[in-house]
Amino acid sequence: MRKSLFMAACAVAALGAHGASAHAIVGNRFFPATLTVDDPGVADELSLPTLSSFKTGDDPAARELDVSGEWSKRLTDRLAISFGETWTRVKAPDATAAHGFQNLETTLKYEFLASAEHETILAAGVSYDWGGTGAGQVGAERHSTVTPTVYFGKGAGDLPDALAWARPFAITGLVGYAVPTRDTADGDRIPRVLKYGLAVEYSLPYLAAHVEDLGLPDVINHLTPLVEASFESQVRFAQGRRTTGTVNPGVIWSGRHMQLGAEAIVPINRDSGHGVGFVVQAHWFIDDLMPRSLGRPVW
Repeated sequence: MRKSLFMAACAVAALGAHGASAHAIVGNRFFPATLTVDDPGVADELSLPTLSSFKTGDDPAARELDVSGEWSKRLTDRLAISFGETWTRVKAPDATAAHGFQNLETTLKYEFLASAEHETILAAGVSYDWGGTGAGQVGAERHSTVTPTVYFGKGAGDLPDALAWARPFAITGLVGYAVPTRDTADGDRIPRVLKYGLAVEYSLPYLAAHVEDLGLPDVINHLTPLVEASFESQVRFAQGRRTTGTVNPGVIWSGRHMQLGAEAIVPINRDSGHGVGFVVQAHWFIDDLMPRSLGRPVW
């Protein structure tokens, strides 16, 4: 049975002096690029397109469609910069619609720890949302926002033999604090926001390659079922200090050069949305597609 994904992953990982390399590989562990909660990997990759559709938390609710893309480029083996943009269409219940781009977002991420033995990655970064670069009619703010963030990933491959069935489990997550570049807008205080999220994954590729090959079809052995949860809590200058967020169950198929993902979007409360939406994504591994050009670190 073909196990090209993890044969390639292990070969790439062996080249990294600190135990991790392209698209979030550490030891035997491959962390797929998650759709909602950014993973801790530093890589040359492209998420294009990401499509999501859901009903907003407004009363009455509007239907929002987001089409987004993000390009991440390694500057060194451990440092990467990414650029993300989203086109949004908001359709009100009376059939009127507004559309336009959100603010441009750039992120600088540095991987400061990778343990192959414990399948652990830690990274830190800072994102900058460029105020005024998007359309106000779809919610793009006029002010900029700076968000320092800590990212983490931990695989369960170091569990004892008695728990070998659980070794394919892994978690990734982040904690960030969004700070606006000014305190007020139109006479109102701009809240500061705590952003946090977690993804729980069960890697069937890991199960087949490093625990036990159950003889499942090859397409199944490339799947990673997962549940993501993403939250935002207003913690300063906020009235009511409300928390919004979603829980996103889904699955990711990972191949040699790309991955495909699909998740449901389930709001945690009425402020977070109405009903169940969805998100789908195509994610491209530029370091494998163009290893001698765009897939290499700049330095």
